[in-house]
Amino acid sequence: QDIEVILVSSGAIAEGIKRLGWDTRPDDIHKLQAAAAVGQMGLIQTYESLFAKYNIHTAQILLTHDNLTNADRYENISSTLNNLLDFGTVPIVNENDTVATDEIKFGDNDTLAALVANLVGANQLIILTDQGGVYNADPRQNTDAKLIDTINVNDEKLEQVAGRTGGSLGSGGMYTKVLAAKKAAESGATTVIASGKAADVLTRLANGEHVGTLITC
Repeated sequence: QDIEVILVSSGAIAEGIKRLGWDTRPDDIHKLQAAAAVGQMGLIQTYESLFAKYNIHTAQILLTHDNLTNADRYENISSTLNNLLDFGTVPIVNENDTVATDEIKFGDNDTLAALVANLVGANQLIILTDQGGVYNADPRQNTDAKLIDTINVNDEKLEQVAGRTGGSLGSGGMYTKVLAAKKAAESGATTVIASGKAADVLTRLANGEHVGTLITC
């Protein structure tokens, strides 16, 4: 199918810690940055080998907050990404954890993915998570929780159901995904939040099947 894809992936620090044989995650920022440098190599090697099986080239793009707040750099990155897509390449985007500090980080890759969607004028942002989508109650605590099939990004209920505290609904949880959907909507992109564990989830979405929660704009 004629679908252009950009993959936003985290995991560099975790992979680096694993490769370096550390038992625990260090608190020191410089050790974390070093781990990210080691781990990013592993991530890219993995993606490159997997996509190569389908004769698809990949490209590594590491971004910082400063890249997207400077107008000239913003336009440059946008042009680079669009050219890579024109070449039939799948850009693999991650935050540049080797140089980023807590004060200048995007905060989570949900936000980064939304900003990338803005960069290229994407039609849709797909966020894969450990939940089936957005529910009207926390499904881990309420067995009667119902999956929200479709909801508008400006519907007040959206933030209400995702804005609860605790667990994965906190930082990096469902609330940040809803905020990412709002950011993506600024450039006209709809958002799908679905389970990354669902069988053939991306293929099904590409074929037009409704999976998870569709957030319209």
